Amino acid sequence: MCRAFGLCLLLWSAIATGAAADPSFWKHEWPDTDFSNTSVSSWVEVISGGPPKDGIPALSDPQFVEVAQKEGIAPTEPVITVEIDGERPRAYPIRYLTWHEIVNDSIGGVPVAVTFCPLCNSALTFDRRVDGRVLTFGVSGKLRNSDMIMYDRETQSWWQQAVGMGIVGDMTGIRLKPVASWMESFGTFVQRNPDGLVMVEPEWQRPYGRNPYRNYDTSKRPFLYSGEMPPHGIPPLMRVIRVGDRAWPMDRLAREGDVTEDGVRILWQSGVNSALDADRIADGRDVGAVRVTDAAGRDLPHDVMFAFAFHAFWPEGRWMLGAN
Repeated sequence: MCRAFGLCLLLWSAIATGAAADPSFWKHEWPDTDFSNTSVSSWVEVISGGPPKDGIPALSDPQFVEVAQKEGIAPTEPVITVEIDGERPRAYPIRYLTWHEIVNDSIGGVPVAVTFCPLCNSALTFDRRVDGRVLTFGVSGKLRNSDMIMYDRETQSWWQQAVGMGIVGDMTGIRLKPVASWMESFGTFVQRNPDGLVMVEPEWQRPYGRNPYRNYDTSKRPFLYSGEMPPHGIPPLMRVIRVGDRAWPMDRLAREGDVTEDGVRILWQSGVNSALDADRIADGRDVGAVRVTDAAGRDLPHDVMFAFAFHAFWPEGRWMLGAN
């Protein structure tokens, strides 16, 4: 994978143009996937992102160390935090997920998939159990509305990461159960969880800590996306906090700091690097982070995704813009 986002754009666009809109083109790569069983209404929506199946290698059985032993991660770098009752909290650094996109893990007997799609900034965690079996997820190399399409190794079905739903194959229409997780700074995670665990660097030859999508989240248009832009004049690469079919723009939350409405409380705080800005993630500009809870203070599953992706997958969704 190339480091400079501009070069990636040119190379991947050329590759994607020649491999779009026809599932028969992919049959040699996916001989065990039933493309006749699908919720995809138009195959034009599905394109190659460049890397082939498993070209971006998902991880399984990650290793962890106590936070006091972890070196090399700046306190402002983003991590995905997963806290399951009765278990030590775990932090999954974005510096690793940028290059692997999926981590298959188990926490206290709960098999989870921690996922990150850089092109949508979508960071979601799912329970890997479906109908009594545990699935293991990989990266298909395909995109839909610029969002990663995952696949499970057990049935070779395709799954849309942003919505956690099977879209091609035996698992079409099945929804994965979301697990509450959130993106925050490594320093915040350590401060709150001095006994917490952090994922160690994978044993792959990758420039961890580097951002191959430099300047992406200040671009005017999304990468490999041809759908409608979001309404209300919202920039397509504005981060929004999605809870269900509702989206709160990040700039509103940064202004107000603490928003409670529609049964949801969102607390914003500064001090988190963008993973899609500077060449080094640790040098990325401060984009802040949020904690999302219900009225009882329980963490809610949510996403911090780009506005264009929310509009693509929830075209009738509600935009929580506050008072004008």
